[in-house]
Amino acid sequence: MANLEPTPYIWFDGKLVPWNEAQVHVLTHALHYGTGYFEGIRAYACADGTSAVFRLKEHMQRLVNSAKILNLPCPYSVDELCKATIETLVVNKMKTAYIRPLSFVGYGALGVHPGENPMHTIIAAWAWGAYLGAEALDLGVRVKTSSFNRMHPNTHMGKAKASGNYVNSVLAKMEAVQDGYDEGIMLDTNGYVSEATGENIFIVRGSLIKTTPLTSILEGINRASIITIAKDLGYEVVETQFTRDEVYCADEVFFTGTAAEVTPVREYDNRMIGEGKAGKITKVLQNAFFDVVQGNNKKYAEWLAPYSF
Repeated sequence: MANLEPTPYIWFDGKLVPWNEAQVHVLTHALHYGTGYFEGIRAYACADGTSAVFRLKEHMQRLVNSAKILNLPCPYSVDELCKATIETLVVNKMKTAYIRPLSFVGYGALGVHPGENPMHTIIAAWAWGAYLGAEALDLGVRVKTSSFNRMHPNTHMGKAKASGNYVNSVLAKMEAVQDGYDEGIMLDTNGYVSEATGENIFIVRGSLIKTTPLTSILEGINRASIITIAKDLGYEVVETQFTRDEVYCADEVFFTGTAAEVTPVREYDNRMIGEGKAGKITKVLQNAFFDVVQGNNKKYAEWLAPYSF
């Protein structure tokens, strides 16, 4: 994965700060204990020459929900965060971008309890292409079952997009890459398929689309978008538990996520999925998704937060 290309400014606690000056102390609480929460959002160039952030308000609402779950209040409202995001994109003159809002417990006390330490919030944006590789959108990715389970709901409260939760994902991702795969799929503590390290999973059998229910997974915004788009296109979508051997037998498998967008899976645990490339329904949904985010389907115009400079 390529290093980040700096942009001129990062929004930091209400001010636009030069990229290299957006710094914190090495004894910042979140650095030691993972006491933060974040979002991943994308902005896309649209066909009319403008740009738009995809489902900006929903992402910022999830950020605020994470704050509530973790009992670490965010200093800013959803509307303030949305306005700051657009401001950051415009000042950095970014037609397309990956956007990273992050709220975290700052410097002060350094026991496990965050005490009265201040909460800080940043919004950064940078250029980021296809997360799993540009060729993956057509050819698909190779994945394996991780030896690491997705956490039980009563351990880390997975509905929060909490920084500390992602140690689980880091371990699974490193294992998959070290074993020669692109991604790892984690099972829940009951042995059912949960999600990948940063993506939700869908399987297709015939014309039926299945996806994991909201039990052991993050409530993915792209996941919800694809469910809506698929149903509007006439497909039946069922949220239900399934095992990895059912995934082996699927006609198609694909991931959704802000970074991964709609990425097909061509091989799982050394078993070819379907024809070993993006399947027909996956391509239909992938094309429909990109039509939406690029402003070509006005039916979903409310999902876009337009901006220009």
